[in-house]
Amino acid sequence: MSGIEFGFLMFGALVVLLLARVPIGAAMFLVGVAGYVTMTGWQPLLSYLKTQAYGRFAVYDLSVIPLFLLMGNFATHGGLSRALFSAASALIGHWRGGVAMAAIGACAGFGAICGSSLATAATMGQVALPELRRLNYSPRLATGTLAAGGTLGILIPPSVVLVVYAILAQQNIGKLFAAAFIPGVLAALGYISAIAIYVRIFPDAGPAGPRHALAEQLRALRDVWPVATIFLVVVGGIYGGVFTPTEAASVGTIGAGAVAFARGMRRREFVQCLLATAEASAMIFFILLGADMLNVFLALSQMPVELVAWVTGLGVAPLAVLFVILIVYVILGCLMDSLSMILLTIPIFLPIILGMDFFGLDAAEKSIWFGVLALMVVEIGLITPPVGMNVYIINSMARDVPMAETFRGVAPFLLSDALRVTLLVFFPILSLWLVRLID
Repeated sequence: MSGIEFGFLMFGALVVLLLARVPIGAAMFLVGVAGYVTMTGWQPLLSYLKTQAYGRFAVYDLSVIPLFLLMGNFATHGGLSRALFSAASALIGHWRGGVAMAAIGACAGFGAICGSSLATAATMGQVALPELRRLNYSPRLATGTLAAGGTLGILIPPSVVLVVYAILAQQNIGKLFAAAFIPGVLAALGYISAIAIYVRIFPDAGPAGPRHALAEQLRALRDVWPVATIFLVVVGGIYGGVFTPTEAASVGTIGAGAVAFARGMRRREFVQCLLATAEASAMIFFILLGADMLNVFLALSQMPVELVAWVTGLGVAPLAVLFVILIVYVILGCLMDSLSMILLTIPIFLPIILGMDFFGLDAAEKSIWFGVLALMVVEIGLITPPVGMNVYIINSMARDVPMAETFRGVAPFLLSDALRVTLLVFFPILSLWLVRLID
């Protein structure tokens, strides 16, 4: 049996385990162990395992994950999401569809200090959904906006999934953050444009809110200075070479914690933040360990190498191969969460991308460009049926809105996503310009 055949056989076993609702980390670990033992025996496996866990968890770059998670939890309990939404609503809420646009802007701002799409959707849903309902926004537009806006948390730096990708692809975390910045801004602008077009076609879907006086606008803007400061210190410090990503995460966490305490967070909420961070970090680290076990088996089987040789031998245009990979990501995104998808597929797809020529990019630029593309397509999976985790989160808060109605509500945002992905495929400079600027 060839390496490709054996590798796909074990992937079939992995799918069966996932369908049986075995946690993704455990499923990858079990499949990796079974494949490793089949090829080498038990003794080599035990020799590998005795140092692998420590070797993986002792990686310094991984410390950035719990720090960013803790910073996001502090931001949630510190009421920063409400301040962002209030400021955006005060500025543009009087436009037709303006409060929905404000929700998108607040999602982008909160995602910049949270790094999690699910957390962004859950937090902003609690803040913005009551206001959208009060102003008689259509349920379709209100829930669709918040589900789509939540996806900005995974793209706008800092992003936990982007950190994991950087470690897997052996790329600089700061450069990945820089590469995702312009696509993240384009995502927010694209969503706002989608709302503007939608309410022009359906005027009753997004009525204009009341106009705020200048004094109210200035007061609302004053309340968001902590968010702006944290973002500038964290991201600006990384790009400016003042901090490493881990140092920036530490500073940002301290700042977010100070703001949260100043805004009323007490000991109970502080403990909740620590526990939530510990649980999420443990889950991510266990998935990483399972992915390592699966990856070492794949390396032994030579499946990635043989697959690269097979794909390149087909003589298919590189862009055609890339679009097939992106379609696979969209399909997988309907069935599994973003982190698991990245960990499962990058060891297979990234070597294929690196083995082909795309616009004359070198290996590092191809890795960064493909990482941002993969992240954007993973983001689409969060709002597409049948899973669409962000849709489920928003619908749990708006139980009177049918799930199908929310999925219809995200359709304009999916069109915006498709346009943005196409632009990034044909114009890699959109993600690489800042990277080249800071080199």
